[in-house]
Amino acid sequence: MFDKIVEIVSAFGYIGVFLLMLLENIFPPIPSELIMPLAGFVAARGDLNFIAVILVGTAGSVVGALPWYYAGAKLGQARMKRFAERWGHWLTLSPEDVDKASEWFDRHGKGAVFFGRLIPAVRTLISVPAGIAGMSMTKFLIYSTLGSLIWTALLALAGYLLESQYEKVSEYLNPVSTAIVVLMVLYYLYRLIRQRFGRKEH
Repeated sequence: MFDKIVEIVSAFGYIGVFLLMLLENIFPPIPSELIMPLAGFVAARGDLNFIAVILVGTAGSVVGALPWYYAGAKLGQARMKRFAERWGHWLTLSPEDVDKASEWFDRHGKGAVFFGRLIPAVRTLISVPAGIAGMSMTKFLIYSTLGSLIWTALLALAGYLLESQYEKVSEYLNPVSTAIVVLMVLYYLYRLIRQRFGRKEH
């Protein structure tokens, strides 16, 4: 699995990294914790430029956050919760998630966007309350870009450093990466089923 994913990243290059990071913010179960280390790994092999990988990954992450920002701004909290109630199971988004993200934003202010981009469980959802609260697009882009830049750089660096140890860990990478992908898909299906059937019970 690891080698196959590396081949895909190598084949699609910067466009592939950009699109995967964009989709990671919109539709699970594609986490940046898998995408960016692999992009860094490919860069260490010389197929991509390391700095360009970080910049492209950051750009994809920020662009992917914009639909949620606009959704929050256009719908507001009440309508956003109704959207999550009706359609959110496909995105593993619940009305409770909207409330939690809003509480996080209220508690930490505009800096919540910066710090939220560094926290896996909050990264995508923090864009929603930013839009609901009417945070300016300029400030949202600045905070989101800075947070995303740090996160993608750290992940890409981890993959870059891993390449130098590839011979030592190569026998473990394929089974481990396969297990991670399977677990992500299972977790997505679990949340999908739980939210869909949980809603029917109510």
